[in-house]
Amino acid sequence: MKRVIFALLIIILILILIYFWLGNEMDAALKNEADGSNEYVVILGAKVKPGGIPSLSLKNRLDVALDYLQKHPSVKAIVTGGQGADEDRTEASVMAAYLIEHGIDQNRIMLEDQSTSTYENLLYAKELLPDEVTNITIISNDFHLKRAVILAEKVGLQADVLAAPTPKVVNTKSRIRERLALIKAYVKGQ
Repeated sequence: MKRVIFALLIIILILILIYFWLGNEMDAALKNEADGSNEYVVILGAKVKPGGIPSLSLKNRLDVALDYLQKHPSVKAIVTGGQGADEDRTEASVMAAYLIEHGIDQNRIMLEDQSTSTYENLLYAKELLPDEVTNITIISNDFHLKRAVILAEKVGLQADVLAAPTPKVVNTKSRIRERLALIKAYVKGQ
C-alpha cells in the first residue's frame, strides 16, 4: 500500500512540475516581441459572434494588430480563420472588415478563410506568402503564442510575436486548455 501511495505522490509531483513548466514556456514566448522587421504579420483567428462581431479575444488581437500596422505602414497582414458551425461568416472576413473599418488599407490585407485550427491558420497563411518569405510576425492572445511559434516552425516559418491580452473571464480556462494543446504540439506537431 505504501508503494502505491508513494507512486501516486510521484505521479502528482511530475504532473505539477509539467504544469508549471508549460506555463513557463507560454510566458517565455512573449520575450520574442516583434519590432517591425518582418514584412508580414499573421493574425490568428478566434471566435466570431452572430452578426460578425469579434469575440473579446479576437477584438484584443485586432486592436494589437491595428496599433502595429499603424506604426509599421509597410507591413502586410494575413487574417486567418474559416467559418465555424456556429458562426455566420468566416473569422478572416470579420477580421478584415474590422481592420479596414479602423483605417487599414484593404490592399495591405490578405484573407486565409479556410482554416479550422491554429496549425491550418499557419499552413494556409504560408501559401499566401511569397516563396522567399520565411519570417513572419504572429499576433494572438498571450497564452497562445508559444504553440503558434512551434506550429509555425513545423510549416517552415520563423516567427516573432505580438501578444494581445486574454480577457480575464476566459484566462484561467484558456491557460489550462493551452497546456494540453502544447503537449499535443510538442508530441504530434499539430
